[in-house]
Amino acid sequence: MGTKEKDYHMTFGVLSGIAIVMIVAGHAGCDVLTVGGLFPYYSFHVPLFMFISGYFYRDENEEKPLSYCKRKVCRLLLPYFIWNIVYGIIAWMLRLGGFAMGGEIGIRTLFIEPFVSGYQFIYNYAAWFVPALFLIEMMNLLMRLLLKKLHLCHEGLILAGTLCVGMAVVWLAVRGHVWGLYKMPGRILFLYPCFQMGQFYRRKLERHDTLNNLPYFAIVVTAQFLLTMCCNGLAYSCVWCTGFANGPVIPYVTVVSGVAFWLRIAKITAPLLGKYRYIRYLCRNTYAVMMHHVMAFMLVKAVIALFSVYTPWCADFDMSLYRSNIDFYYLVRGMEQFRFVYVAAGILLPLLLQYGLEQARKFCRNRLKFGGK
Repeated sequence: MGTKEKDYHMTFGVLSGIAIVMIVAGHAGCDVLTVGGLFPYYSFHVPLFMFISGYFYRDENEEKPLSYCKRKVCRLLLPYFIWNIVYGIIAWMLRLGGFAMGGEIGIRTLFIEPFVSGYQFIYNYAAWFVPALFLIEMMNLLMRLLLKKLHLCHEGLILAGTLCVGMAVVWLAVRGHVWGLYKMPGRILFLYPCFQMGQFYRRKLERHDTLNNLPYFAIVVTAQFLLTMCCNGLAYSCVWCTGFANGPVIPYVTVVSGVAFWLRIAKITAPLLGKYRYIRYLCRNTYAVMMHHVMAFMLVKAVIALFSVYTPWCADFDMSLYRSNIDFYYLVRGMEQFRFVYVAAGILLPLLLQYGLEQARKFCRNRLKFGGK
C-alpha cells in the first residue's frame, strides 16, 4: 500500500494476492488452489508471505535502522494494535450476547498475547502473522548489523545458518519440546529462513531464473509428486509448530517447491492481471484481508443464522456451534461448493472496509484543508 505505480513490482504483487487467497481459502476449508491437493496450503502459504517480505528487504535499511524500525512500527504494529482493541470490544459485546469466544480485554490480551499466540480475541486470529513478521524484521535487521561489523554478512552463510536453526526447531517440535511459551520463539525461528529465502532469491537467484515454463513446471511438479508419494503428509502448522510428519528437512523443501510453483504462475499472469485495478487493489491490501477475513466469515454465518430463525431455510443450522466454535462452517444443503461463498466474503468484505476507510480519511483531510483556509 502506498507504493507508487511506476515502482510497483507486479509479479510479487500478484504473488501476494495469490498468497492471501490461499490463506482465506485454507481457513474456509476450500481447496481451490491446492492443484488437486498436490500443493497443500499449509505446506508453504505462510512461509510464502515471509519469502515476499524478505524479497523487499534492502541494505539501505541498515544505514538508518531507527527510521526502519519506526516505519515498521507504523506500517505493521500500529494498525494491528488499533484493530486488536476494536476486536477486543467486539468480542466483549458478543460475549454479552451469548457467544463463548474471545478473551477478556486487559493488558495481556491487548499488548502481550499478540506476540505470544495472536489468538486473544479469536475473531482476528489470522493476524497473528503481523507481530511475528515484525519480530522477524527486527531480528533480521539486528543480525545483519552485527554480521556486518564482524564482516560475515554473506547471503549464503545467513541462509545456511537460519536453515540450521529452523530445522533444529522442527526436530525439537517433532520430539515434543516446542510447547507452551516456547511456541512463540519456535514460530519465529522456523519462519525466519523463509524470509531469508526471499532475500537470497533476489540477490543470487533471480537473474538466473530464466528456464522455459515447460521444463520449469515439469521439474517442480515432478518433485512435488515425489514428495507427496514418499512423505507422510506435507501440511504443518507454523503458528503452533506442530504437524511436522517428516523430520526437519521436508518442511523447507515444500516451501521451496510451493514458492517456485506459484512464483512462476505469478510471473506468467502478472502482465494480464496487472491490468485490472480490482486485482491490483487486492494485491496492495493483503493486510486488510489478513486482518478481517475471519470476521467476514462470521458475518456470513450471522446471515445464515437469521435465515434459520426467521425463515424455513437452513433449519439445521447449529446455533450453539456458531456461538462457540470459530471453525464451524455451515454449508447450505451440505454443498462443499458453498465454501466459495465464505472465500468470496473473506476477500470482498475486508476490501470494502479498507476502501471505505480510505474514502473516510480522504474526506476528513479535505475538510481539514478546507477548514484551514
